[in-house]
Amino acid sequence: MDLTILYRGPLASCDYDCPYCPFAKRRDTPEQLRADRAALERFTAWAAANTGDRLSVLFTPWGEGLVRSWYRRALTELSRLPHIARVAIQTNLSCRTGWLAEADTDTVALWCTFHPGQTPYDRFLAKSRELAALGVRHSVGIVGLPEHLEPARRLRAELPEHVYLWVNAAEGRSYTDEEAAEWTALDPLFGYSRHPHRSAGLPCRTGASVISVDGDGTVRRCHFVRAELGNLYDGSYRAALAPRSCPLAVCDCHIGYVHLESLPLYDVFAGGVLERIPATAGPVRIRRGGSPLRPTSPPG
Repeated sequence: MDLTILYRGPLASCDYDCPYCPFAKRRDTPEQLRADRAALERFTAWAAANTGDRLSVLFTPWGEGLVRSWYRRALTELSRLPHIARVAIQTNLSCRTGWLAEADTDTVALWCTFHPGQTPYDRFLAKSRELAALGVRHSVGIVGLPEHLEPARRLRAELPEHVYLWVNAAEGRSYTDEEAAEWTALDPLFGYSRHPHRSAGLPCRTGASVISVDGDGTVRRCHFVRAELGNLYDGSYRAALAPRSCPLAVCDCHIGYVHLESLPLYDVFAGGVLERIPATAGPVRIRRGGSPLRPTSPPG
């Protein structure tokens, strides 16, 4: 089957201290880092061996993963496996980029967030340009706070033309139509982020073709529904995979609502669901060997 996995291990440390993030500047102990590394290596070994499925993997760590060698190695190794359709990670892009030269750029991708005040603008922009020069698929985004509007406008003007700039509505913030229009001028898809989506009782791909996995291998339908479906490593999750509706009233995070069948986002992001790149953002990618790279999951 085609199976999309959202993996989040125990890593919680980050090198930034964004005021809108509860995990800013948190430090993991050496023991916690060793546990995260062991958990990630176990997951990577499982994904490498699970050749009967076509896998797409998005790493969504609470902290910053790419400053850790084991995350860079996991992306590199998984990108080179023929049954891995896509391997991506959410990152603040504070890491170096040269390691990506060892990855298969037809498969690896980055979901990058610019945090003004945490890193110099020119440094972040240079890293996006380095990714473009390496041929690495990536999107760039920013949180839609008033003080971020001018940096966002500058980014849109100076990023490589094919790089999609997304804007996340700030948590708990309401936008006037005038404010929303300013952000929509930068990200035509901002409307999907502006308001939480009603999801109760609506069909969602999570729990059927999309699952969430933690460091112990516990499988849930997504990061936001705590009910367990089984465990990845003993295979008990498999029998629980089935179409199901959402039990929550609303879904307000992109990595959740992108999978709602009531929204057209599998068509909008066809081929780039995990890295948040719309189908219109760039040319169709061709896997080495000449075969087209199919969408992450079938359009809904």
